[in-house]
Amino acid sequence: MELWDLYSSDREKLGKTMVRGDVQPEGTYRTVVHVCLFNTEGKMLIQQRQPFKSGWSNLWDVTVGGSAVSGDSSRDAAERELFEELGIKQSFADLRPALTVHFDWGFDDFYVLESDVDLSSVQLQYEEVQAVRWADMEEIVSMLSDGSFIPYHKSFIELLFLLRKQRSVRTGSDTTVPQPR
Repeated sequence: MELWDLYSSDREKLGKTMVRGDVQPEGTYRTVVHVCLFNTEGKMLIQQRQPFKSGWSNLWDVTVGGSAVSGDSSRDAAERELFEELGIKQSFADLRPALTVHFDWGFDDFYVLESDVDLSSVQLQYEEVQAVRWADMEEIVSMLSDGSFIPYHKSFIELLFLLRKQRSVRTGSDTTVPQPR
């Protein structure tokens, strides 16, 4: 039985939990995380979901994703999901989500990081993942078009590739924000 913490619309813990699969109470939110792992060649590690998974079975997705369980911070959940699904140990202690997407029932934190993972060392979680591979942006966009990738918006995938190196929405060399005095 998996428990999820519930939050207000301002992302404050409500001190309440729900069981995965139950109907989420109206006006509450939960945390979901995704990790997008890129190599130094600019390719994203993508995973193919198992054919017996409910929802998006057999489709390709970003590196990993899942729900934060009760007691998890977003960082904890991202670190745990990456290890559970692919056997990759990575500290998220100094990482913040590159972006958060708000959806009807929660907050979806996307972490973007770079590491040249050797695919032969990846340990796939049988219940979740049937295959992994590296793919560039054009390959993923093509997979979106042919229906073999979870149907993200093309512009969202492009944004993830942009965020790989740049952590600001500004262009140019000076992306610093003046600090209050």
